[in-house]
Amino acid sequence: MKYALFTILLSMFTFYSTDAQKFGYVNTQELLSNMTEMKLADNQIQAFQNDLVSKGEQMVIKFETEYKAYMNEANGGTLSKVQMQQKESVLVAKQDEIKKYEVEIQQKVAAKKEELYKPVIDKVKAEIEKMGKEGGYTIIFDSAPGMILHAADSENLMTVLKSKLGIP
Repeated sequence: MKYALFTILLSMFTFYSTDAQKFGYVNTQELLSNMTEMKLADNQIQAFQNDLVSKGEQMVIKFETEYKAYMNEANGGTLSKVQMQQKESVLVAKQDEIKKYEVEIQQKVAAKKEELYKPVIDKVKAEIEKMGKEGGYTIIFDSAPGMILHAADSENLMTVLKSKLGIP
């Protein structure tokens, strides 16, 4: 009996406490894609990546030239076995250097994204927090794909958030 009474009281408390809660939602992916700061960051990242890739392409061209020269010498019979092994080990080392550089590019681009995206994301988070407190929202959800199954349009905060962030 006590258990049933406790369950009834708990469900009544939950009903009354959820009645006073206010929820909203915003699609952060859409918001970020419309922000000028994010577009500038994307352009900077692309230029940075292009510079790194260009250097990598130069490394590959140099490697291919050296490899062709080696193959011509090896097929021409002008190299001894020892010379062939030495040149092969140099080529393998250069090939490993190219592979390491490819990994380095990925790491540098990821670090650059973190560096440039973080201030923009922090700005959006701060504005959402501010809007949540000012609007009396208990929770503001992200309606990015897969995050919300149903939401009333009246609780979409995208327009208000865009105007607060100066996004057209």
